[in-house]
Amino acid sequence: MRKILQCSFVFSFLVFVDLYGVAAAQTAPFSSPGMQVDQSHTALVITDPQNDFLSPKGAAWNLVKDSVAENHTIENIEVLLKTAKKNKFKVFVSPHYYYPYDQKWLFGGAMEHVMHDIKMYQRKGPLSLEGYQGSGADFLDKYKPYLEDGQTIITSPHKIFGPEANDLVLQLRKQGITRVILAGMSGNLCIESHMRELIEQGFEVAVVHDATASAKINGLDGEKAAKTNFRMIANASWSTRETIEKMKSIQR
Repeated sequence: MRKILQCSFVFSFLVFVDLYGVAAAQTAPFSSPGMQVDQSHTALVITDPQNDFLSPKGAAWNLVKDSVAENHTIENIEVLLKTAKKNKFKVFVSPHYYYPYDQKWLFGGAMEHVMHDIKMYQRKGPLSLEGYQGSGADFLDKYKPYLEDGQTIITSPHKIFGPEANDLVLQLRKQGITRVILAGMSGNLCIESHMRELIEQGFEVAVVHDATASAKINGLDGEKAAKTNFRMIANASWSTRETIEKMKSIQR
């Protein structure tokens, strides 16, 4: 009987310790590690700064327009580009293009089907610019002075959400970049996928959480999902104002 009571006490104690540990973990402070910024090893990466997401005439505008307005996404991306150029940070763009043969894919995920159905990022082909100017695949006009200056590195297109299928990681490594400031469209899809893959590839990543926007559709809130995961996964989740201050501060 004594042994049974002793075993019961030990078991209860272990359960208490385990539950206490879980409770302590749930209430422990949750802080991001942060990320240092410098021109030699830090770059600004922009995903999908294109009309289909950021122009009222774009194919996906109705899906993201509320988040774009709430975050002031268009203005914030522009000020990031302006600050990066002025302070001599390298800028990379990971664009999204679909060619006619991409429309013949035999399967895809839910949002892949949406993108194909609403004809996002359409181009005649990888060797053709016919009909590109001003199309949904083209860059937003106000960004062109920064992106078409001959200095910005435009990678090959990513095809679904992440950079696994394009040369972004190669281009970053060839330029000696180890830290990425990430912004662009859209938050819970391409930005989150780029964030995850870049972290898996050994880069430090700070996401600018108000220089992106996400779809809100059929009761699903991509904006809330994105900001939760930025906070839980990235080295840092900064506002545009915080990011600009960090980029400017190295000149002081």
